[in-house]
Amino acid sequence: MGAVAVHMMNGIWGTVAVGLFANPAVPGYSIADADGNGMAGLFYGGGFKLLDIQLLGFAAVASWAAVTIFIAFSVIKHTIGLRVSAEEEIQGLDATEHGLPSAYAGFAIMDTSNTLTMDVNENTDLGTGDYAEATDFQKEAAVKVVRTTAVDVPDTGMYKVSIICKLSRFDELKKELNDLGVTGMTMTQVMGCGVQKGSGSKYRGAEIDATLLPKVKVEVIVSTIPVDKVIETAKKALYTGHIGDGKIFVYHVARVVKVRTGEEDFAALADVE
Repeated sequence: MGAVAVHMMNGIWGTVAVGLFANPAVPGYSIADADGNGMAGLFYGGGFKLLDIQLLGFAAVASWAAVTIFIAFSVIKHTIGLRVSAEEEIQGLDATEHGLPSAYAGFAIMDTSNTLTMDVNENTDLGTGDYAEATDFQKEAAVKVVRTTAVDVPDTGMYKVSIICKLSRFDELKKELNDLGVTGMTMTQVMGCGVQKGSGSKYRGAEIDATLLPKVKVEVIVSTIPVDKVIETAKKALYTGHIGDGKIFVYHVARVVKVRTGEEDFAALADVE
């Protein structure tokens, strides 16, 4: 939020600047010593007296704030807790604390049906699609998309397990897979949602469309470790009972080649030199 840059640093500078630039000649000036004489800053011939007072004031306020904050935060930390959960940190407090998709959700406009919409202007109106405007000749000349039958992959005993889960559960999943004996994995940060469309996000009480949530895709190739064991381990690490726990996909692997050595299949997957 910029609180340190805006409030703390500017507050310190504002306090110290008085000791540098205070000018008794300015109308309405009210800083005076015990004798009622106006006190000038360092750059206006007042020496270090006023600057020393301002620096002392800054030190006193900073000390009071540091001690008070330490005591208050210590009490909070050991009672209700200071930090939110890892999952809430990833989702963002806009969503978990305020029920907003993001801090910029205020740019969205509600229509009379209380449905979240966005104004369409010349920059967002995409107009009629190219295919709708194409002639029959152009449509015939276009590249066709042909559905083909699936190719049966032989059961080689090697499988790829692809796990889609919450980012906040990745460390737990990684630990459990390592303990199981999985020697390698690939992790990709992705965005997505399931049939729940981002678990029904709302903006100011109104349901909005699907929200893409931060996820991770973890992929492992296994041969000697039973696939069912990998699945059970992943389910144990990921299960919370709430929407968005994730999904697990299992694929047959037809061939594996280790680039450095040229080894293939089981030999390529073996963790040996």
